Order: sequence, then structure tokens, then C-alpha cells
Amino acid sequence: MKIFTSAQIHELDKYTIEHEPISSLNLMERAAKALTRAIEEEWSNRTPVVVFAGPGNNGGDALAVARMLSEDGYDVSVYLFNVQNKLSADCLANKKRLLDAKRVKFTEITTNLDPPKLNAETLVVDGLFGSGLNKPLAGGFAAMVKYINQSPAKVVSIDIPSGLMTEDNSYNIHANIIRASLTLTLQQKKLSMLMADNQQYLGRLRVLDIRLSQEFIQNTECRCRILEENDIRPLLKSRSDFAHKGSMGNALLIAGSYGMSGASVLATKACLRTGAGKVTAHTPKRNYEIMQISVPEAVLQMDAEETIFSEPVDTEMFDALGVGPGLGQNETTAIALIAQLRRATCPLVIDADALNILSSHRAWMQQLPKNIIMTPHPKEFDRLAGNASSSCTERLMKASELAERLQAYIILKGHYSALCHPDGKIDFCSTGNSGMATAGSGDVLTGIITGLLARGYKQEDACSLGMHLHGLAGDLAAKDLGKESLIASDIIQYLPKAFLRLEE
Repeated sequence: MKIFTSAQIHELDKYTIEHEPISSLNLMERAAKALTRAIEEEWSNRTPVVVFAGPGNNGGDALAVARMLSEDGYDVSVYLFNVQNKLSADCLANKKRLLDAKRVKFTEITTNLDPPKLNAETLVVDGLFGSGLNKPLAGGFAAMVKYINQSPAKVVSIDIPSGLMTEDNSYNIHANIIRASLTLTLQQKKLSMLMADNQQYLGRLRVLDIRLSQEFIQNTECRCRILEENDIRPLLKSRSDFAHKGSMGNALLIAGSYGMSGASVLATKACLRTGAGKVTAHTPKRNYEIMQISVPEAVLQMDAEETIFSEPVDTEMFDALGVGPGLGQNETTAIALIAQLRRATCPLVIDADALNILSSHRAWMQQLPKNIIMTPHPKEFDRLAGNASSSCTERLMKASELAERLQAYIILKGHYSALCHPDGKIDFCSTGNSGMATAGSGDVLTGIITGLLARGYKQEDACSLGMHLHGLAGDLAAKDLGKESLIASDIIQYLPKAFLRLEE
């Protein structure tokens, strides 16, 4: 699914109107039918409905929805904000249609509003502002939003919660954004809907297909997209009947300091489960027994030191290297790490403590080879960037800039994990769930991507397929086990089912 900017959304509407062809008013009617149908699936006509409509096309949608709900037996009250007498043409047309129907209680606000009483039984339809909003709400609209948010009423937002902007909300006034119970967005998700700090405004999110031009959608380039199963499935390589361990790739993982051997166990198991023909784990001597017992399928390569990573490894015989899980940040380890990164001759994944070491020695980042893969969680990335981000959008843009500057692939982990490409494009993962917010989950991802690289996948494909498999395995595990008790080992256990799902 492509993620369009607000300007592109406007062009998509315009293109649909011109090339279907369909009038803008009839397109609004089509959207309103989809919205009404979705609302009626959730609430019966015994629910009192209060519609707040703004002066633009989002308000026009809301007025059309009010008319349709009233025709289906709902008790509807409408408040249309027309303070400056500047209704859009389609909003004005839908006002006339609504008044002609004579089914709703209608109030047009031109000065001050004495707001209606909203109780727990009330359903509020929020149609104040849509995806075209480009500045924070203020004045009477801000006061109206605060009044709605303070009420016990359920709120359905049309397209996007009023006050929330389509892209960057770093400098928005968060108290002036509707907190919806349900957001019914039209045709496609918006960028701001993928940011964790905006989840509090969206409630449940549904995407409604209103049949906007597929020609425009397919032919229009955009920076961001959500990777869905139909995007991922073609990336999966078929395994030859004549495959042997030598042809399926040789992976090296440098992971685990003393007391953190679990990180090495998880990354190594995940790498094996991803289909790498041979996996070598380089780890301190003290981890020998637990690694040998926990992962008998792996080859062990012991560091000279008892408890830390202290010396770089020759990577000439390996097809991929993953480094960082549970590594520790000892100064000897830091020196060994930069030497390792400089001499790496194979595709490289950097995670966890390896990223933290780079954060403490930021000048070393300029010595990294091109096309490396970095997999930070938000706090690791903030340290890597050198300062905290004020919003998820700001962090995402910083990650994209860093990926371009280093010519690297950066996976910013989280719900809708974001893959930032060296060319500035951003892909979001559509799989995964909150049960995966558990220690070791990131180590599993490192193992998966390292395994895919060892098997010969290009960096871009290994990242895309790897984060999708990781999230899908977590989703399948959560379906059987629930989110509350999910642990990182469960993700590894369900990797075979994730592969089977993609092979169907």
C-alpha cells in the first residue's frame, strides 16, 4: 500500500473525478455510503448520533453521512461550523440536501456555540477537518475538540481525527486533536497513522475502499509504502531439490558477552531457522557450555577472552555477518568491533551493543562500508543520532537522512517497523504485534536477516523479507499463545509456519 502525501491525496481525488469520470459531489456520496455502512456495522439505530461538520469537504462528508444515518432510522443532530461563511461547494450542496430531507436536528454555527450534552450513549461523528489540514487547530475549533475529548461519548473520525495532520505532527498542539474511538480512513492509510505517538488519537483504524483511481495509485511514485504479503511473497526464493549446506550459505554471528549468552542463543537459532546452511557463533569462552547445549546445530568459535568479544574474526569464508546482540560495551570490545567492521568482507548486520558502541564513537560511523544493515530500536537510534527526537516522525526522518548519508539500510524497529533505504525511500512492515515487545525479539530479527543474507538475498530483500517474517511469526505465535505471554523463543518456534504461510 502506497502512503501518499496530503498533496498527492488531493491529486488522487482530482484524477478520479476527471478520469472516471464522476462529479466531486457524487464521489463524496460514494465515500459517505462507505462511511455510513461502516458506522452501522458498529452501532445500531438506537444510538443517538451527534455530527460535528467543518466548512470543508470533510464537513461535506459528515453532512452526507448524517443524512444517510437519518434515513436509516438514527436520531441525528448536526452542528455545522460556518463561522466565516466559507463553505466548500460540496459542503454547501450537502447542507442543502440535508435540509431538504428534513429528518435531522440542524444547527449552523456562525458565531459562538452552546455545545450539546454528550453522554456515554452518544456517538459523535467527527467531520471537522480532514487530510488537508496543515496547521494546528486554534480558537473555537480547538475548544470544540477539547469539549468532545472531555466527554464520555464514543467518537468516529472521518478519514483522520480532526487536528491530526497527515504527515508531520512534531509541532502540533496535542491537546487540540480529537481522540477517536474509531477512525474510518478513506482508501489508504496516512503517514501520521503509522507513528506510535499518534495511536492515542486514532483508536481502532479501518481503511475504507471508495474506489479511487487505481491507475493513479499504480502509476504515482511515492516515498513511503506499507509492505503487504503480496509485496513480500515474490521475494521468497525456492529451495533447490539439489541444495546442500554449502549452497545454502555460511553465516557468522558475533554475539553474547558473559551473562548475555541468551542473545547469542536466540540470534543463532533464528539464523538456523531462516534456512542458512551453516551458522557459526563467535562468543566468549564462558558461553561454551550453554551454547553447545542450547544450539547443537551451530558451530562454535570461542573468543580468546573468557567473558567478552576481544578480537576481530576473519570473515573470508562467510557469506554474512551479524554482530551486536548481547555483545557488551567494554572498551576492548569497542576496539575489536571497529576493527571487525573495517575488515568485514561480507554483507553485514549491526544491532544492539554494536550500535551502542558506535553511538559512543560516532566518528567511526564514517568508516562503515556501504550497504550495511542497522536494526536499532527507538532509544538505540536516538543515541546513534546523537540526540533525542521530539516525535516519531522526526526520528523517522533522521533515520532516513542517516541511511542516505551512510548509504546504509536502517530498520527502525517498532509497530510498523520502518526500513529506510539509501535512496531515501521508506518501507513499513505490516506484520507484528505488541506481544513482541519483549527482551530478545531484536536478537531474533538480527538472526533472521543474517540468515537471509547468507542465503544470497540482496540487502534490500533480506530486510523486507526478514522484518515481515519476524512480524508474521510473532502474529502466528500470538494467535495461538496470546500476546501477554509471548517470548522471543516463541517467534523462532513459529518461523517455520511463517515460511509456510508465504509459500502457500
